[in-house]
Amino acid sequence: MVRGGGPGLIEALYNAAGKRGIDVLCDAWVRDLMCCDGAVSGVTARVQGTTRAIAAGAVVLACGGFEANTEWRTRYLGRGWDLAKVRGTKFNTGDGLAMALRIGAQPCGHWSGCHAVGWERYATDFGDLALTPGFQRHSYPFGIMVNADGKRFVDEGADFRNFTYAKYGHVVLEQPGQFAWQIYDSKVLPLLRDEYRTRRVTKVKADSIEELADKLEDVDREQLLRTIREFNEAVRTEVPFNPAVKDGRRAAELAIPKSNWANAIDAPPFEAYAVTCGVTFTFGGLRITNEGQVVNTNHEPIPGLFAAGEMVGGLFYFNCPAATGLTSGAVFGRLAGRSAASFAKARRAVT
Repeated sequence: MVRGGGPGLIEALYNAAGKRGIDVLCDAWVRDLMCCDGAVSGVTARVQGTTRAIAAGAVVLACGGFEANTEWRTRYLGRGWDLAKVRGTKFNTGDGLAMALRIGAQPCGHWSGCHAVGWERYATDFGDLALTPGFQRHSYPFGIMVNADGKRFVDEGADFRNFTYAKYGHVVLEQPGQFAWQIYDSKVLPLLRDEYRTRRVTKVKADSIEELADKLEDVDREQLLRTIREFNEAVRTEVPFNPAVKDGRRAAELAIPKSNWANAIDAPPFEAYAVTCGVTFTFGGLRITNEGQVVNTNHEPIPGLFAAGEMVGGLFYFNCPAATGLTSGAVFGRLAGRSAASFAKARRAVT
């Protein structure tokens, strides 16, 4: 049984490797695949500053996407993505994808897509294990989001957070200045997730809507007041508010309606939180067989090369439900590992 999300999974894997006497090399930067006549037989790596050729019966690429590569984000995701924050490691720069493509691996999936969420506006550029969990801002279904023009730009209550958070970062990135403010009143403040109460948060608090509008200096004040007034008037107050279900409590007859959990922003104190876009991982990857073996551009399996995790393309398009990234990593990791072991055993038997 694995507990504790990603850190718990990593700990379990390290423990399993230790029990089996498997060496784990740190400060080891894999630079290329060793390939002869289309077959992979190891890697070239810089280990603690020294370049080494490491032979292997099979290679499994599980080195993430390219979310930490500013140039690749701009090339594949598009304009403005060079300025997005990166939620995770600074080392996921697409090296594994690049070395596979160099030997003819076939790209697959949504290369212009990624998992991106609403993130603390002034978060660190890359993830920090001690700080990152406090940077997420996922309680937006219970409030409204406005941009620098003072306008709402998305249906905050379209669905549960788990089914919208991975695509709403894209929408925030498209706003003027690549930021937005989430606004809540006292009726829903107890429902906000714990990360809203951390120290590293950009927050404004006010006892009136007018005072809040004054404090949001980078937002069009008059339009913000109109937006909140029109939103409040559109709330279907005859429908009971229920945060546990999609309650159908709408704010209708608006250019952008709110489908569920609509409450008038009218009970002080009011709080606003500044968010930007945080990239979690990219969707583009490599094509694999049902056994996890990488396929080349001639639609043939590449002998000795397997892939798992974010390296696998074709899993996600435009959106990603919560926890499916971690699940796919575990499932395809096991698949690729087993297949690679079988391939290596068969290769040794032949030689």
